[in-house]
Amino acid sequence: MQRTRALSSGRVSAPILASLFLAAPALAQDGSADQIERGKYLVTMGDCAACHTAPGGKYLAGNYALNMPFGVIMTPNLTPDKETGLGDYTYADFEKSFRQGYSKHVGYLYPAFPFAWYTKVTDEDTKAIWAYLQSLPPVSEKRQESQIPFPFSVRTALVTWRTAFFTEERFKPDPNASAEVNRGGYLVEGLGHCAMCHNENKLVGNSSFAGRFGGGVIDGWYAPNITPDGHQGIGAWTDEQVVTYLKTGTAPGNRPGVAAGPMRQTIMESLSKVKEEDLKAMVAYLRTVPAKQTYKPKDLAAFDTADAPGASTYLTYCSSCHQPDGKGIEGAVPALAGNTSVQSEGPETVLRVIYGGLAAQSGLAPMVAIGQQMTDVEVRNVTDYIRNSWGNKAPVVTGDKASEARAATKTMLAGTAPCAEIEQDKLKAAFDKIGIQESLKGLKQQDFVPTLVRLVQQVKAEPTGVTDDDIVNGLTTAFCKVGRDDPQYGNPSWPAVIGTFANVAYSQVKHPEKQAANVPSATTPPAKN
Repeated sequence: MQRTRALSSGRVSAPILASLFLAAPALAQDGSADQIERGKYLVTMGDCAACHTAPGGKYLAGNYALNMPFGVIMTPNLTPDKETGLGDYTYADFEKSFRQGYSKHVGYLYPAFPFAWYTKVTDEDTKAIWAYLQSLPPVSEKRQESQIPFPFSVRTALVTWRTAFFTEERFKPDPNASAEVNRGGYLVEGLGHCAMCHNENKLVGNSSFAGRFGGGVIDGWYAPNITPDGHQGIGAWTDEQVVTYLKTGTAPGNRPGVAAGPMRQTIMESLSKVKEEDLKAMVAYLRTVPAKQTYKPKDLAAFDTADAPGASTYLTYCSSCHQPDGKGIEGAVPALAGNTSVQSEGPETVLRVIYGGLAAQSGLAPMVAIGQQMTDVEVRNVTDYIRNSWGNKAPVVTGDKASEARAATKTMLAGTAPCAEIEQDKLKAAFDKIGIQESLKGLKQQDFVPTLVRLVQQVKAEPTGVTDDDIVNGLTTAFCKVGRDDPQYGNPSWPAVIGTFANVAYSQVKHPEKQAANVPSATTPPAKN
């Protein structure tokens, strides 16, 4: 999502500011090592891999399916393969696609590609990106056909969109702002293309009609308001909390938000690798954006009573982990009370997390895909309760959003997606050496604790260099591979069983001395008379 290094703070004159802003190291135009390395950093900040690397596919070889309101777009291959990638492109061809939205092969590009933001990127940075892409190993990967119905399949019709919403222009530093704010503006408004997800209106580019940074739905998730509004945006967050969130997916102190969905991917693949001064610059710029409310608190219903819809469901399924007061468990389970992400205008992210669960991240316990044990009515009601209790305020779930979220949720913890793969080579080798999968095969639920006590000790004795989160998620993946089709795990349900296993693994990895006595586990509903 981003890029760069902060320059300095304080006011400077326009000529000096311009020279500071463009004072990046001189870049050779022949694809020098320095230029290629800089281009790699810029591609990482732009999170290009998120859209141009298919699940299980080769890096930047394309064929990732982008779900847009008008159809499904298959992304192109960015490697320098001459037949299927950018191997037959010149720099001029690339620049025209990157900053003007016009491809030499297909013509006008759909606004799913953020050229309306990339138009602001400097010539030096664009050339560095091109040099890096040309340095990659070519991958022969033919682009699959997009699924776009008529009349949206007629690309010449995009001229109307371009006329209304696209203006080709480079970033212009504000002479009245500090160099740091201008640097942040360049990143947020350009290569970072943050508004691509966080604008209210997704298809109107970088225009005044976009609902700038006010939050909105993207690919079935809700990208929250990131203006300085104190309730719905980042106004109540400190700079440190926002920067830490962008770097890790969680924030210190009393900001309980946890990144999920596309934002989690962006953090893992992009923001976690960005220099801290660049993240600080971005935050400094976002502080200058006018605060915006995407809904009016006066229009909200009251849910903070014991007999409110969803209250009993929350106490049954959620309170053992998140606590009756919504404050969670410090260091293990994030709070829901005061959680900015929970209070976004749209409920999509909350619904997707309830149905799909969450892997271990940032030292926090995995979340069971508890919604798989609920009806859609129960999920809708508990979502409304969570978003409007303990001082929280957010609009209620409307229409079929709950059932739509269930249908769209495909995760390993929910049992609706294939088992994941262990990505860390050293961890995978350690698992093979110890025989983890064989040890987990046919494991009875009452034996989760003693088995994991032994296995975790063995894994931690190996020089893997991985995090505790990696070990927890790796063990969960290994259990999925040997247990998903085992009929003994049909009671209470596979999502409940794998969720319980994940949390026992978390307890033994993080707190082996507790022997999993107080581990959060999947809650099953009480027996009905």
